[in-house]
Amino acid sequence: MKKYSAACEKRLEKVFEWMAEEGIALLMLEDSETRRDNNIRWLTGQPGDALLFLAQVPQAASGKKRTASKSEQPVKLEKSVVLVPWDINIAKLYACNVPLTIIPYNDFGRKPVNALMAAAKLLKIPAGSKIEIPSVTPYPAFLKFVGELTDFDILCRENGAEAAMRKLRSVKNDEEIAIIRKAAKITNELIDLLEKNARNGKIKTEADAALLIQIEARKRGCEGTSFETLAAGTERSFGIHAFPSWTCAPFGGQGLSILDFGVKYNGYCTDVTLTFARDLNPKQEKFIALVERAMKLALSMSHNGTPTRDIAAAVDSLFSKSKKEMPHGLGHGIGLQEHEYPVIRNSSDNEWVLEPGMIFTIEPGLYDPLLGGCRLENDILITENGHEILTEARIIRL
Repeated sequence: MKKYSAACEKRLEKVFEWMAEEGIALLMLEDSETRRDNNIRWLTGQPGDALLFLAQVPQAASGKKRTASKSEQPVKLEKSVVLVPWDINIAKLYACNVPLTIIPYNDFGRKPVNALMAAAKLLKIPAGSKIEIPSVTPYPAFLKFVGELTDFDILCRENGAEAAMRKLRSVKNDEEIAIIRKAAKITNELIDLLEKNARNGKIKTEADAALLIQIEARKRGCEGTSFETLAAGTERSFGIHAFPSWTCAPFGGQGLSILDFGVKYNGYCTDVTLTFARDLNPKQEKFIALVERAMKLALSMSHNGTPTRDIAAAVDSLFSKSKKEMPHGLGHGIGLQEHEYPVIRNSSDNEWVLEPGMIFTIEPGLYDPLLGGCRLENDILITENGHEILTEARIIRL
């Protein structure tokens, strides 16, 4: 349960470095039913439902004497990590073996402002220091933090700690890559099983496909699916994300059916989309051919140093030559969440450049109310020498 402590220590150190650059003395993260934040799991191993406090203050402020003046040596910072879980037993089981203090959330009346006030006192945060709280904190709650912690500069900002950690998480380390490889292996087993059962008639409805994924993923040790499976038969595949996500309608009949799913293994996600095709007309065949060409083109450009906007623009150009338009981005990063950085889209604000360790989806797709939809999505790892396709999603002709 605690084998990733070395990775957690490295991640914590990177966040502490960022805090030092920003002049942040105390950082609060919150993972709750209304405000989820996978950064707590990334930093500590705690699977969720917790507050996390990271503090670093000059040693003199924490009661330790210094032996030299400020002009003689840099100020040393005392670093502290405090985990405040809803479930103390789960925290003791899953939290990494890094130097941290675990305090039950009940000790603070289950109120974030109480916990922050206590943390500031416990960790001896000097008056006037910057304390950052989650960017998603509602404005009324922000005012309460400001009103209760009048001795501090409370920051609640869009491009703060969470944005910095999302960027850090965009490049996976060897341990993360190994976990995602395992998740991809399980995903590929499910893809093969789905194809087999669609061919032999065991999958007749959207529900058959969705429930098979859920059950078989858990049989293989997954925490579940990484998002709600999207199973859309021929009457509903024209939607990017069918609503409802799946029904008891027929699946895999004449035309195009879409199945978008992923698994979550040891916290990490996969995300793939299959298209099932049966007895297509010429226009539907053109859909498939264009989507497969788009995937091939995107893969040919997926290597270290490529701006992701260039890849998305090339695919958009390919579709436009056939007077088609893809109504969504070409892809997105995956990790502890099914949607992370980098983004793979043709937009002016996209400045992401591929580098080794990034794992992301490529998912070209086309949709039409009369013809149905076709999407092909796989998970890609950027390596030093190119890329590796981790998953085996495909167009399945029945």
